[in-house]
Amino acid sequence: MSGRADPEAAANRRTLLLAAGLVVLVGLIAWPSFVGRMHYARTRAEIAAIRDAAAGAELSSVGKLFTTLPKLIGPAVVNVTSKRRVSSIADEIAALRGLAPGRVTDEEVGSGVIVAGDGVIVTNYHVVANSEEIDVTLADGRRFTAALVGADAATDLAVLRIEARDLPTAAWGDSDTVEVGEMVWAIGNPFGLDRTITYGIVSAVGRRGVLDSPYQEFLQTDASINPGSSGGPLVDVHGRVMGITTAIVGKDYSGIGFAIPSNTARTVTQAILESGYVERGYLGMALRSSGPNVFGVMVAAVEPRSPAALAGIEPGDLIVSFDGEPVGEPTALVLELTRTPIGSMVSIDIVRDGKPIAVTVQVGRRPR
Repeated sequence: MSGRADPEAAANRRTLLLAAGLVVLVGLIAWPSFVGRMHYARTRAEIAAIRDAAAGAELSSVGKLFTTLPKLIGPAVVNVTSKRRVSSIADEIAALRGLAPGRVTDEEVGSGVIVAGDGVIVTNYHVVANSEEIDVTLADGRRFTAALVGADAATDLAVLRIEARDLPTAAWGDSDTVEVGEMVWAIGNPFGLDRTITYGIVSAVGRRGVLDSPYQEFLQTDASINPGSSGGPLVDVHGRVMGITTAIVGKDYSGIGFAIPSNTARTVTQAILESGYVERGYLGMALRSSGPNVFGVMVAAVEPRSPAALAGIEPGDLIVSFDGEPVGEPTALVLELTRTPIGSMVSIDIVRDGKPIAVTVQVGRRPR
């Protein structure tokens, strides 16, 4: 019995092994197909979820954002046309003959944004500089002759006023909260194409050295800005004005545009409305860069009896902070100074002959 059972048990084991091998073989053949089907099913489910989101609130709200913003901010954007008289040979001949000169004019077309319902409009200074007449066209087609309340060439800003009431306005935003990568929209009249809206992101903040003025720093954006857009608003997702578009690199749009931060524009606007011009702080120093590998701003000269001289600052001092803020280049110090109220007592940290010194200076009023 025992002898006969052993061959039978061995045969059973072989059968089991054969069956197990067959199962493994079938599994090896079928598993990739099964995995592929599972992956396809998951991908199909993801596509369906995306399609559902696009049809639902998740993405439809984003789409609505792009259509709502022009309705929200568009009525507060205006077309600004500045007319300048151009001297010509005909004028010179007329003057020699004792006749009245001709009226040859040149036009500058730009944009602006209404910031107060009683007709206060902010635009770029270069749009209205040296103008004999400034025309403003509203979104509803009404046309007004605007008065220049005041301008600030240093920041390229101007404030206009038209005789109108209850106008739609744009709200100022806080440009200090803007972060690189945020979505922004530029609205203006590029090439005379009324109330064109373009979309992009904030590419950089605190960009300095773009133009010659030490009083300027910019928000950089890739939102399309073209001739005629100057003076229009750069707005965030809530329709708040985060900047006033002002410059591009080169003669044509190349993906790099600049806007004056809203906090600068708002401060300048308030100053112009209050006094007609912008007062800036004054220390009485000539500054220069400190050179490579040295942090700070070098004092090149100090005016006698100036606030800096009275505080004991000397030529050759290295200024490393102003009112607690580190300053590594002259433009940074100038910008900090412009934000400081006249008459304020400010601490300045300097390095003289390798030794740190703290001085206190009273900010004066820059001579006009």
